[in-house]
Amino acid sequence: MTVTAARFDASLPPTARPLAQLPQPQLTALLRAALAAGQGAAGAHCIHELWMRGEFAATIETALTVLWRTAARTIPEWLPMRHIDWLPTLYEVALGFKAARRGRCNVYLVLLDFADRNRGPYGVYVGMSHYTPAQRFDQHKGGIHAAGSVLRRGIEVLTGPTLHLQRIARTEAQRIESQLADALRDAGLLVEGGH
Repeated sequence: MTVTAARFDASLPPTARPLAQLPQPQLTALLRAALAAGQGAAGAHCIHELWMRGEFAATIETALTVLWRTAARTIPEWLPMRHIDWLPTLYEVALGFKAARRGRCNVYLVLLDFADRNRGPYGVYVGMSHYTPAQRFDQHKGGIHAAGSVLRRGIEVLTGPTLHLQRIARTEAQRIESQLADALRDAGLLVEGGH
């Protein structure tokens, strides 16, 4: 049986986990097909599913490297660029938060480089803004109303876990920002922000 990367809706958000029921051999074959065809979204979902299943870091890193080399233009922004061992925890905790009202604010997460700390190598910054997460990250890195931790240690925006927390009411965003930061700390992550 030939496996093609078009057997599922690759436009779904990562939280949908469209490949969760796929047996490991088929998932691996689907990843190979996506990499060979340069299909970034399909490859991203395959890698994400492997990640959520606890696949070895070396396997994830290798797959990410090949995907970026073969399909960089079509990789969705929600796929991190490097292996983070606690990414499944980040998704699990973030999915526990819901906003009751729509609005103009966004809750966002930034991967922080804490390789110089005993609890490293990574931490996460939790913030909220009416700017998109990517725009707000650029502002932080440019020194515009920047949190020192993001300015000095910010690596990339972790878009996937908070896709469902975009365009929400300001009061909801403020509440979720604080509670999410506390919940991530309680889960053992090194957390900054969350005011």
